[in-house]
Amino acid sequence: APMGNLHQRLSASPVIAAVKDEAMLDAALASGCEIVFMLTGNICTIEDVVRRIQSAGKEAYIHLDLMEGFGRDKHTIRYIKERIGPDGIITTRTPLAKTAREYGLTTIQRLFLIDNLSIETGIQSVGQVKPDAIEIMPGIMPKIVRRICSAVQVPVIAGGLINEKEDIIGCLGAGAVGISTSKQELWDI
Repeated sequence: APMGNLHQRLSASPVIAAVKDEAMLDAALASGCEIVFMLTGNICTIEDVVRRIQSAGKEAYIHLDLMEGFGRDKHTIRYIKERIGPDGIITTRTPLAKTAREYGLTTIQRLFLIDNLSIETGIQSVGQVKPDAIEIMPGIMPKIVRRICSAVQVPVIAGGLINEKEDIIGCLGAGAVGISTSKQELWDI
């Protein structure tokens, strides 16, 4: 299962490089992170970016919602799987996540947790989609990380507002399997 690979990589190196602009890509490729989340890109450049990440021996996950030039349907998912070939995708959109799962793409469902209602609906959505992992944002709250970890049957990645080493330790201690951050100084902790 592709998830096995994600799991192995995270247990070896739980910090994920979240790349917000292509200028950050070189630093991500030079870092000790084994997984790169691409939070920027477009239909013209993403194939080359994915190749570069994979050639560096890292896994490439592309955040579909943030990619320019792609539709939001099953043809997009099929195109991404067959032509671009990332290790997986990230999306907040439940239907897109379901479709990606149907096509056998490793799928990380991103949840924005802003209040108790969003936590409850997020947990329900994860039950429907059964993604390979979820990314919860903001990831800065160990108490909420612990609550989500006990409520869902999938690995949890914490992202957003992770600013120092203590944040990483707190989230991992609360049960997260990984931490995604765009703070480059945390990539090699």
